Amino acid sequence: MVKELESGDLPLEKSLELFERGMALSEQCQKQLDEAETRIEMLVKRGGKYQAEPFRPETARQN
Repeated sequence: MVKELESGDLPLEKSLELFERGMALSEQCQKQLDEAETRIEMLVKRGGKYQAEPFRPETARQN
């Protein structure tokens, strides 16, 4: 899609169609990522025990 759009050789209607499809796919992917993030858990060792804890990307980057 991107290559076709970047070529500049498409009629306006086809360009708009591809752009709309790309935006829909982007939104769908973002929704799936958001849903996956809510399900991810990390095992964290605290006091000699492992316990499940919600995944927080900002915390994971610091460790």
